[in-house]
Amino acid sequence: MSERVPLETCDLLIEAGWVVPIVPHGVVLEDHAVAISGGRILALLPSVAARLRFLPKETVRRPEAALVPGLVNAHVHNPMTLLRGVADDLPLKVWLQQHIWPIEAAALSQGFVEDGVQLAIVEMLRGGTTCCNENYFFPDVQAATYAKHGFRALVGLPVIDFPTAWAASDDEYFERAGAVHDQWKGHPLVATAFAPHAPYTVGDANFERIRMLADQLDIPVHLHLHETAQEVQQSIDKHGQRPIARIDRLGLLNDRLIAVHMTQLTDAEITLCAQRGVSVAHCPESNLKLASGFSPVCKLLAAGVNLAIGTDGCASNNDLDMVGETRTAALLAKAVADDAAGFPAFEALRAATLGGANALGLGERIGSIEVGKEADLACIDLSAPETQPLHHVISQLVYAAGRRQVSDVWVAGARKLDRGDVVGIDLDAVLASAGSWRERIARVRPT
Repeated sequence: MSERVPLETCDLLIEAGWVVPIVPHGVVLEDHAVAISGGRILALLPSVAARLRFLPKETVRRPEAALVPGLVNAHVHNPMTLLRGVADDLPLKVWLQQHIWPIEAAALSQGFVEDGVQLAIVEMLRGGTTCCNENYFFPDVQAATYAKHGFRALVGLPVIDFPTAWAASDDEYFERAGAVHDQWKGHPLVATAFAPHAPYTVGDANFERIRMLADQLDIPVHLHLHETAQEVQQSIDKHGQRPIARIDRLGLLNDRLIAVHMTQLTDAEITLCAQRGVSVAHCPESNLKLASGFSPVCKLLAAGVNLAIGTDGCASNNDLDMVGETRTAALLAKAVADDAAGFPAFEALRAATLGGANALGLGERIGSIEVGKEADLACIDLSAPETQPLHHVISQLVYAAGRRQVSDVWVAGARKLDRGDVVGIDLDAVLASAGSWRERIARVRPT
């Protein structure tokens, strides 16, 4: 008679009707489980086999849900959740210069940033997002808020060629950037990137300084680039070359660059970005709302450019809904390319998960459900009428599911959403704070 093999212990066993690991490509695993210990994925195997192998401290069974990697929002300005809806239906230049910047000049503060980020974390978790790429002022406050709530973030270190509430001079921007980077270096959830605003607000000297420091510190550079035709023409008029050519001349067009928007691209520029290893953060709904243009997603993918998806900020989207954003990205790409097969559902889901993780330099840690990776995961309930009948799991996730169907979320194995309820955050207090900021912003808002 053979001896019974003792069960392995694990912290958590998640059993799902379907697991979409992203790697291998296009695979859907039915009735599978993910075992987690120490915040990392210990095993991915059939649920029946998992019960025979593991003795978990906690078991979560979701037989009518798909378990996917946590969504990665590759471009946000999350404190701007507090500016949601203040200046709608305006072109980018008018929206930014006549409305957003004046409000920020009057209202921007550490409290504004903390409260806006906290509201954003609640919204992101409720929509299955577990990581974001942040670009705003007071990165020290942002980092502390993300860390407090156990949310994963790449926090941008802002650089812009005029004084703000964060810094008054070029030297102060870089001194404060260095201090924030040093403070959060090695943190398990929070990392840093340089975040120069855009080619039209940052001069050559500061870009060269960023290139040198990004190389030394081994961190990404997060930049709005080729967002509008006006930006491109302005660069030609001022610098005698298109923004991408200028950025390349300054040594920043490389595999550290997260280029946001990229709506105005020639075929030669797409090829150059692929050769340099640039990642593109595609923000379709913000681009649509501000009439900024259309990113040639299918051409970028065909050239081998790493594609990520972002929502942009709530002042120009107006939400942080990565489920909806992924659907918009998939549909819009087909129309732009005149090719219904040009950006299939799985490619869109990959862009929203592993594509984003790769762009942020986190692809070895998150973005797919693989043994050894950190357990950033989301369950999406597919039993709702809106996602029935269930012919194809990935198609339903991308083309039919809504963020309200996200039931459970974990970041590094820690529960953050439990059957739709955010864990560890006082929702009433968050909503009260948002209401208070609405009243304060109303007093300084341009008419």
